[in-house]
Amino acid sequence: MSSTDTQPSVTASAPPDELLIAVAQINPTVGDVEGNLALARKARDTARLEGADLLVFSELSISGYPPEDLVLKPAFQAACRKAVEDLAAETVDGPALLVGAPWVEAGRLYNSVLLLDGGRVAAARHKVDLPNYGVFDEKRVFTPGPMPGPIPFRGIRLGVPICEDIWGADVVECLAETGAELLIVPNGSPYRRSVYEERENVAVARVVESGLPLLYVNQVGGQDELVFDGASFALNADRALAMQLPSFQERVRVTKWERFANGWKMTEALLADRTEGDQADYAACVLGLKDYVEKNRFPGVVLGLSGGIDSALCAAMAVDALGPERVHCIMLPYRYTSGESLADAAAVAQRLGVRYDTVPIAGGVEGIEAALAPLFAGRPRDVTEENLQSRVRGTLLMSVSNKFGAMVVTTGNKSEMSTGYATLYGDMNGGYNPIKDLYKTEVFRLSRLRNLWKPVFARGPSGEVIPERLIDKPPTAELRENQKDEDSLPPYAVLDTILARLVEGEASVAELVADGFDPEVVKRVERLLNIAEYKRRQAAPGVKVTARNFGRDRRYPITNRFRDQG
Repeated sequence: MSSTDTQPSVTASAPPDELLIAVAQINPTVGDVEGNLALARKARDTARLEGADLLVFSELSISGYPPEDLVLKPAFQAACRKAVEDLAAETVDGPALLVGAPWVEAGRLYNSVLLLDGGRVAAARHKVDLPNYGVFDEKRVFTPGPMPGPIPFRGIRLGVPICEDIWGADVVECLAETGAELLIVPNGSPYRRSVYEERENVAVARVVESGLPLLYVNQVGGQDELVFDGASFALNADRALAMQLPSFQERVRVTKWERFANGWKMTEALLADRTEGDQADYAACVLGLKDYVEKNRFPGVVLGLSGGIDSALCAAMAVDALGPERVHCIMLPYRYTSGESLADAAAVAQRLGVRYDTVPIAGGVEGIEAALAPLFAGRPRDVTEENLQSRVRGTLLMSVSNKFGAMVVTTGNKSEMSTGYATLYGDMNGGYNPIKDLYKTEVFRLSRLRNLWKPVFARGPSGEVIPERLIDKPPTAELRENQKDEDSLPPYAVLDTILARLVEGEASVAELVADGFDPEVVKRVERLLNIAEYKRRQAAPGVKVTARNFGRDRRYPITNRFRDQG
């Protein structure tokens, strides 16, 4: 047990056979110590009004999660410690708090949970199992804690494993063997597909092994490429779901626990609906964009609305995130822009209720071509001239951003990011991309979904905001006459299946060929994936929804001569 442990005073109004534990599913911001402290105080006031004995926050709730190398800064460590001590001094009249913060003991930096009670820091527990895979690299910044014992509180011994500590058996086994009666698990668990099932399976395994009930507290909100979905839950010792908080929404909820002959059980709580499947993907994209814009204090966003499906979905997500008054859409037509695209873009803007302007780019494109003509004399026109269109559009959007302060939303999907079917310093310009981790086929699917449904927190209109004609038409970048994406790429149904196997599954060329894919197509896609790494390294951040996104999950070398020959 930690040397900081002291026995908290017993509150006479809380009988030893009943405990009211409040769950704070809140949206902290990395580095905003004062703002996070204000969120904690607001949650505490709510919990106090409802008579809670204990209020539990998510992992590193004071610093924000994940703090990355910011947490190595001594001034930041000191600010977090002062916030914890100030909050502790305010707990004289209850409720007690379990808060997460970076904590220095004996010169070592820990990912810790602190019990604040009776006006002081009454106990500290440190995370033992530091994850170092996928989006996590905690071993880079934190020291692993010692095996913990339970925290005594109000006549009950609380086991407090922190997030990854329940993904293996050892920490919970230690807590159970040293007398824990209830497991409270503060988490910083980001959203990805299938994460709900993975969390539940892990939690059930620890409940079965220990025979103890478990309260799982997760944060909500966007932090750069990660989106935290909340969805906090509790399991009683019989593995029955005792509490479920909603996904992608902040909540402070009081739960009632009672001691019976066979242990503690949650007897009063909330079972909310959980957002799952495509709806969860869409909600994550919207929340990620919303928090990126708001936490970085942009007044709004601007994006190019081309009449294609990608920009239409991004516009809908932007309006759902920020409201139509903070979204500015611009059509940037050239000679190859079809009348159908002009009509579809205008229809999307009208249905979403956003400001919509048309800025022709012919003058810019032709002026650059004229400037380059002496250098390019004698050479045929090729993709160079096509890319000028995209680069002029990117320059114009960035100019609007500079003039008015709105952030440019970039609109490339994962299929394009995978194959390099995007133009550096053109359509890749921008500050954030809500669909960066969605393949093209998923963009179509989520567009149809948005016409039928929207998240409860969405600020956009209901109904068909993306015309069905726009969804049905063949995808095209419209960089030359009668161009279609499939002139340069395999059909998206085939391409996206191959890409998902290569990116998320690290499948070999031989495996894909054995499963019936055309060898030449697979080799070509694998080559495009590899040579586009330099572009992806320069791409804007975007929401992670798949098991392996381009960014924190997948860090390939740019200079890389390995090719899978099958």
